[in-house]
Amino acid sequence: MDSDPRAVLEERAREQLREVAAELEAIRFRLLGVYAALPVSPAERDPLREDDAMDAVTRMRAAIGCILEDRIAPAFRELQAAAGEP
Repeated sequence: MDSDPRAVLEERAREQLREVAAELEAIRFRLLGVYAALPVSPAERDPLREDDAMDAVTRMRAAIGCILEDRIAPAFRELQAAAGEP
């Protein structure tokens, strides 16, 4: 019995989406490692501090935090959903 070509293509696409999700998760862990390795700035320790100037480390930590929460986490969830994973 021949397999439905559409079903075969769909399953291949799901496999690829799962692979991309795994790669994205690996990137997430790499970014978390970079984030954890950077020292917490005085501005992060005391958010009420009146210092408007962000140093490079604070900018990097802020960028990583935003990328993780606003970009990578939603993309990962969407890929999992599209691949049919819980």
